[in-house]
Order: sequence, then C-alpha cells, then structure tokens
Amino acid sequence: MHFVEARSLLTASGGRRGMNLYRGCTHGCIYCDSRSLCYRFAHPFEDVEVKANAPQLLARALRSMKRRCMIGTGSMSDPYMHCEERLGLTRRCLEIIEQNGFGLSIQTKSDRILRDIDLLEAINRRAKCVVQMTLTTWDAALCSAVEPNVCNTQRRLEVLEAMRRRGIPTVVWLSPILPFINDTEENVRGILTACADVGVRGIVCFGMGMTLREGSREYYYAALDRGFPGLKRRYAEAYGNRYELPSPNQEALMEALEGICTARNMLFRPDDCFDYMADLPERNRQLSMFD
Repeated sequence: MHFVEARSLLTASGGRRGMNLYRGCTHGCIYCDSRSLCYRFAHPFEDVEVKANAPQLLARALRSMKRRCMIGTGSMSDPYMHCEERLGLTRRCLEIIEQNGFGLSIQTKSDRILRDIDLLEAINRRAKCVVQMTLTTWDAALCSAVEPNVCNTQRRLEVLEAMRRRGIPTVVWLSPILPFINDTEENVRGILTACADVGVRGIVCFGMGMTLREGSREYYYAALDRGFPGLKRRYAEAYGNRYELPSPNQEALMEALEGICTARNMLFRPDDCFDYMADLPERNRQLSMFD
C-alpha cells in the first residue's frame, strides 16, 4: 500500500459522477480485468494506491456542482478492500456525500460494507443509495477458489438481505461467468433465485462469459494451472487469444436469466439497470441556499 496526492477525483459518465478511491486490489479474484496492461499500472496490482486527498477533492467537487446527482464508485478497485478497515477512506467520502445531499451507487464484493450501513441508510433517506454486489459462484468452495480473499456468495447474500431490511435498494452484477467453471444452469439459477428472495432490484449481465486482455489473461491462466489443472489447454483450444470468451451454454443461461428476472420482477437489461442506478429523483436534485 502506498499513498498519492491525486489531482482530481470525479469523472462524468452516463448522467452520474464516478470515483476510484484506490487503484489496485487485494481480493485476488482470478479473472480480474483491472490487471490488464491497458490500464497502465505503474506499481504491482496488490500494492494498492491510496488517494489520500480523496475526501478533500470530493468535498470541493460537490460544493462546485449546481445540481445533485448520483456519485458512483468505479470498478478499478473495491472500496471495501482490507486496507479500508484501517484507513476509513470510503467512509469519510460517504459522510461527505450524505452531508451534501448527493446520491450514491456503490459496488463491492465485501461484507465490510456493513460497517457503513448507517451512512448508506442516511444517504438513501435524504437522496438515494444503491448498493451493487458482484455474485459469480453459488458453490462456496468454488467461490473461494476464484475469489480467494473476499467473503463468499452466501455471505454477500446476507449483506443484500441486510440492505433490504434497511430499505436500501440493491443491484447484482452476475459477471463474469467463467467457461467450463461456473457456467452451469444450477449455478446461475441458484444465484438468481437467491437474489429474488432478498429483493434485489436488478441484475447486470452482459452475456454469459468473460473477457481477457493482455495482462489479465496471463494471470488467469496461471491461476487455472494452480487450481484447475488442464483447463488452460481447453481455453486455448476453444478461444485462442480472443478478447470475448462466451460460454458454450450462453443461450440456455440467458434464457434462465430472462425467465427468472421476468417472473420475479427484477430488471435484467443492462441499460435499464444503469438508468435506475443513475437516476436521482428530481425532488432531490435541486440545491438550495439552506442545505
């Protein structure tokens, strides 16, 4: 872990502003796209870069904005990695968002988010808060193999249930689905049914499969050699060096997704999910001299 002074924090995308408080990650997910060379990491991925002045940058940016909007966390790193327990950088930024009356859309795999459920509830009460949770693998042992340094799917579902009890809406990322590993109907149906049971509002899925770029591909294949002997050769034969790796079971899995989401009233088209997460009700958008 090392500290930097960032020049800016918020980026604009799709009607909301996004922020990455950290760069790099310690969760160790074998499929992580953020390891790709195109992101130009100048430091080892596990040597997390901490934007030490993020709260000051955020406060300054929010004060300068004429209209409130949703503030999202980016996907380059998880805002609730191990270092967040000690640093509390995410919590300080949530406090600033709540104090200024902005909305929040926050994405994680970690149950550490429960530490801040009081703030999430306060943000949702004053503006809007959406908690996004990534779920990929129903089987606990397999989940530990592909996402080794973070809580398993069952625990994440407990987090989603805790959010439901507080009235905080949730969205689940069903991604990635790894060919020949977790691309089964049993896995996908298990996750989707559990999501519906805990009141998830929408499922983000761009197709059943994964992507691999230079950098992330090498890391993924090394992990396959360690945990899934012989599978790398199957990938090479099926996909070569392709960027998109669709599951051979994609059609059946997408039918299951659409059927369950339709029956259980969950959003499942990506644009609908993103529109929902970006939308801050008009009554909460206007700033006032009395805020």
